Amino acid sequence: MIQPVAESTPGLRVGDLVEVRSAAEILATLDERGELDNLPFMPEMLEFCGQQLTVHKVATKVCDPYGRTGMHRMTSTVHLTGARCAGTSHGGCQTACSLYWKEAWLRRVAPGTPPTASNGTRIDLELLEVNTRKPPLDSGRDRYSCQSTEMMRAAPTCLPFRDVRQYVEDVQVGNATVRESLRAFFFASFNRLQAVSKRVLPARLQFRGGAEWGFVRGRAVGKTPVAHLDLQPGELVRIKSKEQIELTLNEHRLNRGMGFEEEAARFCGRTARVQARITRCLDETTGELVIMKTPAIVLEDVFCEGVYHANCPREYVSFWREIWLERV
Repeated sequence: MIQPVAESTPGLRVGDLVEVRSAAEILATLDERGELDNLPFMPEMLEFCGQQLTVHKVATKVCDPYGRTGMHRMTSTVHLTGARCAGTSHGGCQTACSLYWKEAWLRRVAPGTPPTASNGTRIDLELLEVNTRKPPLDSGRDRYSCQSTEMMRAAPTCLPFRDVRQYVEDVQVGNATVRESLRAFFFASFNRLQAVSKRVLPARLQFRGGAEWGFVRGRAVGKTPVAHLDLQPGELVRIKSKEQIELTLNEHRLNRGMGFEEEAARFCGRTARVQARITRCLDETTGELVIMKTPAIVLEDVFCEGVYHANCPREYVSFWREIWLERV
């Protein structure tokens, strides 16, 4: 593995101003897979090289929404304000994930510091482009590799919910307030008790069937319904009530394959503007580019806040079915 040649910027906190190092400096920190500590540096990140941005969240941990293995430990990594993946090198994926930045790819700067002048060095992008692909599926369909598909390699160590140091660290780096950390620990403890109750108690003794806090339950009978509102960017919509949305979900809390969970239910009743219509996204478990038969809607400033997931700083963009929304 190629050793980093750039000094890292340790101890970053929320609100710190940093400058993304040049492409040549970053490339020198990457191994033959285009990764540092198993975290890929992707072609979509090159546009931010040389820019000065603030630390939005410190990525001390990350959730595993598909494997359901809980929180995983991350080190020396941050999210930067406004830095999301455009998906241009990944089949046009529209998930717009918040990018992960290793501290070795950044330098801390003081406010008012002029950006470092570019030396005009050109880099060979072949390493980055080649490593965006995985071997194709048996069907011949393309598969991609990105930070999301490789996240469990970059953060292999599980972080138990009962490890209170993570909640203290959330406060220290500025990811959460003391109140938010206490709330996160309560929800994590409650959900763990609910999971245990489902394993050891008969149904009649379980509290709300052992459901996690937020208590989303699918109530649809048969095939889940669909609506076609043809919502367009800029339109104002209201998110329907949780009870209305539950009527569109099957027993697995899915509508036409798209899940609706407790974090999304927190936004029920709110109004927001449509940001985009989504038809393409990567399956994080396989790397396959999924083309949606029924488009999803993304709303401005509506994303997973990690309230029920130990203050996870990942901030997934939430996908919404049109049947879950109504025009205002």
